[in-house]
Parts: sequence; structure tokens; C-alpha cells
Amino acid sequence: MEADVRNLIAGVSGIVFGVGLGVSQMVNPDKVLDFLDLLGTWDPSLMFVMGAAVVVYLIAWRIALARQVPLLDSRFHWPAPADLWDGRLFGGAAVFGVGWGLVGFCPGPAISSLAFLLPQSVVFVLAMMAGSYTAGLSRPGHLALEEPEPVIR
Repeated sequence: MEADVRNLIAGVSGIVFGVGLGVSQMVNPDKVLDFLDLLGTWDPSLMFVMGAAVVVYLIAWRIALARQVPLLDSRFHWPAPADLWDGRLFGGAAVFGVGWGLVGFCPGPAISSLAFLLPQSVVFVLAMMAGSYTAGLSRPGHLALEEPEPVIR
């Protein structure tokens, strides 16, 4: 039952996220590239999208900090402070930013844009999957999912 609730919430969250990406035009790489082109055709409208996302996140973060345990798990899975200064994290963030700036896609909007059957979306997502697979080869087992602990209340 609890897994069903988690899956339902994940599904609804994914739909809301995808609709938000579509409405905000974040699935349009030209819109994103125009936002990043400060000296050319700069379009500041995505600042409002990002600003709204930050506000929603800050509210959710404050609510999470006030709770003893999350709603659908037995404990929070916060990263250890030492894990936040991992060179792979910074390297991955840099590659992510460069890729986003070059083509105007990042993973979430790219996957959402598959609904429009844009050829560049399909190519990007396939290349992203190949890159993820290749990166996984360098760290066998790092993507192994741990079984969630049962919730005891």
C-alpha cells in the first residue's frame, strides 16, 4: 500500500513538473539559449521560472526541516557534509552547465520535450543515456538502489 502511495505521488509530481516545464517553455532549447545569450538576444523571462522554483523549494525545505521524519519514509536521507565537496559533483555540475549552454537542453526538459517528438530531443536523450551509461562504467555499483526501510510509527 505504502509503495503505491509513493508511486502515485511520484507520478503526480512528475506530471506537474512536466506540465510546468512545458508551460514555462523550458522544453524549448531556443528559449533557454536566448536566456543564456546575455550579449545577443537575451530573454530574461526564464528568471521568473527559476525564481518561482527557488521560492517553492525554500518553502518545502523549511517544512522538511521542521519535521522529525518525512511523510513517506522512516528517515531523511540528507547527504553527509563531506559528500557535498566531492570533485565528481563539481565536475558533473560543470559538464551539465556546459551542455545546457551549448544546446539549450538539460535532462528534465529534454525528457519532457520527447512528448513533442522533436528530433533534437530524441538525439539529446539518447546521447544523455549513453553518457550516463559510460559514466556508470567508471563506478560499478554506485547506482545500486538501497531498499527503503519499513516505516515504523
